[in-house]
Amino acid sequence: MNKKRMLVAMTAVAGLALMGQALAQYPQQPIRIVVGYAAGGTTDILARSLAEQLAGELKQPVIVDNKPGAAGNSAAAYVQQSSPDGYTLFMATVSSHGINPALYKKALGYDPVNGFAPVSMVASIPLVLITNANLPAKTVPDLVALAKQKAGELNYASSGNGSPVHLAGAMFAQNANVKLVHVPYRGGALANTSVIAGETQLSFATLPGALQQVKAGRLHAMAVTTKERSAQLPGVPAMREVQGFGGFEINTWNALLAPKGTPQPVIDTLNKAVTRALASPKLLQRFNGEGATPTGSTPAELSRFINAELNKWAGVVKDLNVKVD
Repeated sequence: MNKKRMLVAMTAVAGLALMGQALAQYPQQPIRIVVGYAAGGTTDILARSLAEQLAGELKQPVIVDNKPGAAGNSAAAYVQQSSPDGYTLFMATVSSHGINPALYKKALGYDPVNGFAPVSMVASIPLVLITNANLPAKTVPDLVALAKQKAGELNYASSGNGSPVHLAGAMFAQNANVKLVHVPYRGGALANTSVIAGETQLSFATLPGALQQVKAGRLHAMAVTTKERSAQLPGVPAMREVQGFGGFEINTWNALLAPKGTPQPVIDTLNKAVTRALASPKLLQRFNGEGATPTGSTPAELSRFINAELNKWAGVVKDLNVKVD
């Protein structure tokens, strides 16, 4: 081997050694979790709770970076384009990695599968069918009967066009064979406020966003959309328990993703840290108080889950003929 080739080989070996040392010492600087929504929402609250626990596990500050806009698409695109070094992560949702790829055919801005490296599931979050406290209907069958009696007169609020809340309402109307008027708002808090005020009559809110108002009696909870009842509202049935809605199940969720190309040792370190964080009594208390269930996974399990969600929601969007672009 001549001197030039030997120098190249030695440089490559040295580079690999330095990379291995850097990976072994990961993390060496603060980590950012990018959230595609404004501060104060469900995803933000859960991300901040997770970040606090991860900081202790990883011995580095973990910062939540809110980048709202385009239904979370802007934040997802930003993280996909970030350096795959484990210092910029994405708090994915059912919107970013389930619904949006079926809705935004022209302007998605990221590849939900090939643009990311799965780290771990984080949380499972039910939706809850809420109604104005003064609405005469108090059960799902009552609501269906009222909607048929007042065809086209009942409004349902959502957190925006194409949101899980929007699609849940459309699925409900289709299942019940009733006509409801969709009224989109700029976020779940505004949608819930509209139901309280009587501007709209119902919504499928995230449980964390509606729980306190339900407990205070300002909203009435009729059913949750998950397979089982929520521990936070044990007296409220699951939609699947109601005759005619046996197949009705919507589970919103959060998961942690890294940019594609992030080294496997970094992914493994993050996954182990998330697993430990999700077992923290403080995090468990915070998540449960928000109506969310800590739900970890391996990277491989999360990859399979996201693929299943993409297929599921593509079918739902096509079946409901929902379009936003």
